[in-house]
Amino acid sequence: MFWNITFSTIGGLGLFLFGIQIMASGMQKAAGDRFRRILEVLTNKPIMGVLTGILVTFLVQSSSTSTVVVVGFANAGLMSLSQAISVIIGANIGTTVTAQIVSFKIGVIALPTIGVGSLLNFFGRRRLHRYVGQTLLGFGLLFLGITTMSSGMIPLKELDGFQAILMRFSEYPILGILCGAAFTALIQSSSAVTGVIIALTMQNLIPLQAAVPLVMGTNIGTCVTAILASIGANVTARRAALAHVLFNIIGVALALIFLKPFTGLIIESASTVARQVANAHTVFNVLNTIVFLVFFKYFIRLINYIIPGKDEKIEFGPKYLDPRILKTPAVAIGGTKQELLRMAGIAREMLDESMQVFLNNDLKKIKHIEQMEELVDGLEKEINIYLAELSQHSLSKEQAKMVAALMSAANDLERIGDHAENIMQLSEAKTEERLPFSVTALEEITILYDKVSSMLQRSIKAFEQDDKESARKIVVEDDEVDEQEKTLRKRHINRINTKKCYPSAGVIYLDILSNLERIADHANNIAYLVLED
Repeated sequence: MFWNITFSTIGGLGLFLFGIQIMASGMQKAAGDRFRRILEVLTNKPIMGVLTGILVTFLVQSSSTSTVVVVGFANAGLMSLSQAISVIIGANIGTTVTAQIVSFKIGVIALPTIGVGSLLNFFGRRRLHRYVGQTLLGFGLLFLGITTMSSGMIPLKELDGFQAILMRFSEYPILGILCGAAFTALIQSSSAVTGVIIALTMQNLIPLQAAVPLVMGTNIGTCVTAILASIGANVTARRAALAHVLFNIIGVALALIFLKPFTGLIIESASTVARQVANAHTVFNVLNTIVFLVFFKYFIRLINYIIPGKDEKIEFGPKYLDPRILKTPAVAIGGTKQELLRMAGIAREMLDESMQVFLNNDLKKIKHIEQMEELVDGLEKEINIYLAELSQHSLSKEQAKMVAALMSAANDLERIGDHAENIMQLSEAKTEERLPFSVTALEEITILYDKVSSMLQRSIKAFEQDDKESARKIVVEDDEVDEQEKTLRKRHINRINTKKCYPSAGVIYLDILSNLERIADHANNIAYLVLED
């Protein structure tokens, strides 16, 4: 009996988690895989952030995933604290959708749904049909997982000890909360734990009075993922993670105070315990959200008081591209130049952080670099669209030449961001595969990096100040970098041939040299733009 229960529970839970993963993937693809772009449309209004959090979490079917991404955005300076908190609050509501779905006794449609989903996924001619099929397949597996867990738990009815433990949660709700939090922290999915609780109720193994504390505990346990994501992050990211923790702990504390009337309300909401548990999960988070929205400003003040420091935020999209001044080309060109300088600063930061990943094995910076790359790509697109619109107006010969130069600079900066991302990916492979690099190889890369970084910094400054003398020096240095890269490449190939270097590490070394040399080329291109004025 023990092994039957164990295998059924573990297997059913595995099907449930796999179903959520496949369903979330299909829903994201069917929606156009716009997860990050959905977050970008946030306004400063908390209610919009909550709605966005609900939508995003519904798409990814995991509040932990959306919360970790929000913490990452906050760490990258791409989201303010108020935006991050509002999305996190919404994510707590969004994650209750799964519980609502599985609480209905629709296990009989599990296999037909899997069949239809598989047919669409494998034989669908259009991508949308395949994505819908993948979503249905995930739903079917999710239902099958719940049915498997529920059926496997039937023998537990014969165990008086198990029933006694569950009844303890009715008598001592704090024990239930701690148990739910621990289980959720262990498997990193509040949806999965809520699914297990619902499976227990389907076999009448647990009363609502014992299930409610367990469900409330899942909200606390899911905070662990955000806490781990915020370790070593900036002030805003740590505040966002703390907000997630306090939101759930304070909410659970308030629910404990009003536990009896809350449970009475839930009993009236549905006729089955499974549905009541799902409703408890949803109602708890909705009421908690309403309370926190009322006291939103004061909650932010509390978070800022607990974790003092400056709230860092990088503006999404362009800051200096004002469509209203397109009719004044000279002013519009000046604004575009300011936007390019902002973009250049981000590209430089990407290069520096990518090299920190390589030299210090600092993988925590990877998420930041990826987000900055997306920001750089977006700015390049916005700048070129703006300049294309500007070129439709009456421009002097000099202004037309300047517009072309600005477009070229935007392209070079975007390519610098691409090469910085390449270096980050190579550095990640080096760290994850624990590839050995000799002291000589590290010193050579550091010397070249320092030279290229200096070139990039000075080319940006020359572009800003129209400094032709500095631009000429950079053009000369580019030839020096080309020669240095060739020399270092020959030396390293010789080390590989004489077996003084590990081949896999050698490939990464040569690729990093190549990317640094390309960055120097783009810095040189920017310097040429200054000389051509």
